[in-house]
Amino acid sequence: MFEKILIANRGEIALRILRAAKELGIATVAVHSTADAHAMHVKLADESVCIGPPPARESYLNIPALLGACEITGAEALHPGYGFLAENARFAEILADHHIVFIGPKPEHIRLMGDKIEAKTTAIRLGIPCVPGSPGAVTGDKEAAAIARTLGFPVIVKAAAGGGGRGMKVARSANDLPVALEMARIEAKAAFGDDSVYLERLLEKPRHIEIQVLGDGHGKAVHLGERDCSLQRRNQKVWEESPSPALNAPQRLEIGEICANAMRELGYASVGTLEFLYENGKFYFIEMNTRIQVEHPVTEMITGVDLVNEQIRIAAGSPLTLTQKEVAFQGHAIECRINAEHSATFRPSPGKIAYYHPPGGLGVRVDSAVYAGYSIPPNYDSLVGKLIVHGRNRNEALMRLRRALDEFIIDGIDTTIPLFQTLVRNADIQNGLYDIHWLERFLALGGMDEASAWVSP
Repeated sequence: MFEKILIANRGEIALRILRAAKELGIATVAVHSTADAHAMHVKLADESVCIGPPPARESYLNIPALLGACEITGAEALHPGYGFLAENARFAEILADHHIVFIGPKPEHIRLMGDKIEAKTTAIRLGIPCVPGSPGAVTGDKEAAAIARTLGFPVIVKAAAGGGGRGMKVARSANDLPVALEMARIEAKAAFGDDSVYLERLLEKPRHIEIQVLGDGHGKAVHLGERDCSLQRRNQKVWEESPSPALNAPQRLEIGEICANAMRELGYASVGTLEFLYENGKFYFIEMNTRIQVEHPVTEMITGVDLVNEQIRIAAGSPLTLTQKEVAFQGHAIECRINAEHSATFRPSPGKIAYYHPPGGLGVRVDSAVYAGYSIPPNYDSLVGKLIVHGRNRNEALMRLRRALDEFIIDGIDTTIPLFQTLVRNADIQNGLYDIHWLERFLALGGMDEASAWVSP
């Protein structure tokens, strides 16, 4: 096992990794920008190193600075968390060149799954069902038009190197396609430095289902069930839960075993998430994330498996001791992402937290790195924290979530707590009747107009 690891991230995920490391008896090094000098993970780490000014490219994305922090502290391994450099294959290779262990998958697997076209080709080879689409990147508008006619409209244009909803445009007719291609390429180039795009058939009312996997690179892999992440705004997940209200046990086990088998064949080592669109009883692979997910606590709550702990152990060379038969699913869990944003306009709301009171009680977990008096900087993602609840069944989880949200107080900034107070009381949500477009429709119809003035009882 490692003696010391460096945490190359910030916010709640940095604190989450720090806690897992301490429970394994591992010393921790926190890195931070000048904007994060007073962050919670910096206060709690055994050592801390300032790696640059607030802009991420000059600090959290500054590879020489991270290498220097590892060298001066003697850190043997680095955990990237999510975002920033977590899925940068070249970064993992550079660390290996400097004899520092990257706590994540092999660089070749990061690179393979980071290219959406290669990922889809690999998924088909491994027996994973995929959305019908172009066999590779489309080289011109004429080729794209021919493929679109074969697939049938509507189609979606996607960035080959994309993720997070960037570089994605819908064409509902042949007339829409040229503009969709041009806009997707422009966005892809700006976001990823690569304007390659491909086409897929557009599913009109799918759910977003993802399968959590865990492999040790030595032929062992398990799945830990699914998470339903269908409540999204601008292709960004807002609410995640497990098990999915749309799946039954046989479906869950079938798609889970398909994913676990694929990871065994691939020799995958680390945590990973295979993401699918699900419509009319069928799963369609869209991408794989080769890192810990924001929503990983949902899986931890229903399985009792510490995913970050397992990720560190695997990176240290330990074999996977958990078998598929030992994975037991208990109850229902729901996570809400609490952002520093106005709940109706989603306008960012950085600033100083005047008062902070997280909810508690049985089955309630809050993953957050904020505290009263902490100032949320304007330089990074607006995530304040994650509220996760667990119940014996979905109804109990919903009632517990409702109670926990009403207890949650964050004064001094706007947050999205009122959004979730509204959603948890909505009949469609209570009945599990939603797809990936539901929240956008709800907001477009003014669902938060009255709720924006919500005051907790």
